Amino acid sequence: MMPRRSRTSAAFLPAVAFVFATVIFVVDAFVMIDIAVAVLYVTVVIMSITFCNRRGVLAVSAGCMALTVLAFAVQHWDEPVGNAMARCAVSLLAIAITTFLALGIQASTQAMRNQARLLDLSHDAIFVRDRNDVITFWNRGAESLYGWPAAEAIGAVSHALLRSQFPASKEKIAEQLLESGFWEGDIVHTRRDGSKVTVSSRWSLQRDRRGEPVATLETNTDIDDRKRAQESLAEAQAELAHLSRVSTMGELTASIAHEVNQPLAAIVTRGEASLRWLGIEGPPFDRVKRGLERMIADAQRASGVVRRLRALSSKEGLRMAPLDLNEAVEEAIPLMQREMGAHGVRLFLDLAEGLPAISGDRLLLQLVVVNLGLNAVQAMASVDGPRELTIRTQRDDESHIRVAVEDSGPGYDPSLEANLFNAFFTTKSDGMGMGLAISRSIVETHGGKIAASRKAAGGAVFQFSLPLNVEAQS
Repeated sequence: MMPRRSRTSAAFLPAVAFVFATVIFVVDAFVMIDIAVAVLYVTVVIMSITFCNRRGVLAVSAGCMALTVLAFAVQHWDEPVGNAMARCAVSLLAIAITTFLALGIQASTQAMRNQARLLDLSHDAIFVRDRNDVITFWNRGAESLYGWPAAEAIGAVSHALLRSQFPASKEKIAEQLLESGFWEGDIVHTRRDGSKVTVSSRWSLQRDRRGEPVATLETNTDIDDRKRAQESLAEAQAELAHLSRVSTMGELTASIAHEVNQPLAAIVTRGEASLRWLGIEGPPFDRVKRGLERMIADAQRASGVVRRLRALSSKEGLRMAPLDLNEAVEEAIPLMQREMGAHGVRLFLDLAEGLPAISGDRLLLQLVVVNLGLNAVQAMASVDGPRELTIRTQRDDESHIRVAVEDSGPGYDPSLEANLFNAFFTTKSDGMGMGLAISRSIVETHGGKIAASRKAAGGAVFQFSLPLNVEAQS
């Protein structure tokens, strides 16, 4: 960018060049001097490169040559040979050589201006300072960021103008710049209006042919907006975390409501039965007593469900202990008997003998079996034929045991398989979509895997595998 003073000078140069060329012509044509006055036209040619393009410089050069020949003809028309002719030839040669050099200088200057224009296109603040930190170039990005126009910034000491606050001592930064030719860091600058701005600054050192430092190119990027964006992002992430916790609490509430439904239903059933027995003549107190004991056991089971589900969120508080998986499955069957009886489902147990112990929370693993079993029972509600539920245990491989729950229902839509274990996904009109999600969470907490598949003959198989408890075997 050209300073205002330079632009003002450039506006008068054509007039000055014209007047100078006129004076040279008058002296050369009408004053008898035994010197090559026309050589002074080279000054006019040099001045022309500041306000003319390539063609204009050639035109000025041609005009100067024509004036040289015309002045020679006016003053020496009657003596075409001799010293005057030699002076004219020297002048023309000087003008031609100067024109050639001037065009080269103009081309180099134009290339530098084009590069400067490219720097002006940058939104970053870019300026160049010499060895004494005096600003020699100042782009539009610097004008926009700091507020000083180029005409005022050029010639000023950069660090004094911007009142720079460095992350380290200026001496150490200068040493690093001299050693590597590059430095990068965050600097606090002061704008023209007195406000502060933090920039990411990158310095590149320019050296001459002898390796001596001559200038430094400094590129500064305003990072205040980025910092504000990072702060906004942090606030958004905190808000998202809060919403996630609220959502997790909602899922936990829905999980507890889903899982305690069965023991609470059992309590109601046993309570109703006990009341009926007490209502008859000669009530069978032994049955009433067993009913009340079972009600207490179911209430304890419901309380245990709440405790275990809360423990799932942190994987702490789980009652991990060696257990016989077959026994755990058999203990879970009574919780499904009411539903199986209501839907006319026959149960088949295929429990492999001699299975090694696993390490797990008995109650939570029983919840998985109950969830998968009840889902199978409800899936067969619309089946007209036999309704059969099979629960099978078997050795999966050398390090895992598998539990499979099979039904004779209609199966499930293959397009839904990817979402079966997602929270709140359900195909039931009155379902909550938590049973399979909870089951997956429990199984994965135990280091196992759970999956679903469709049977070729109809129905579905939901199965999970658990790692063996090596310590329990030894």
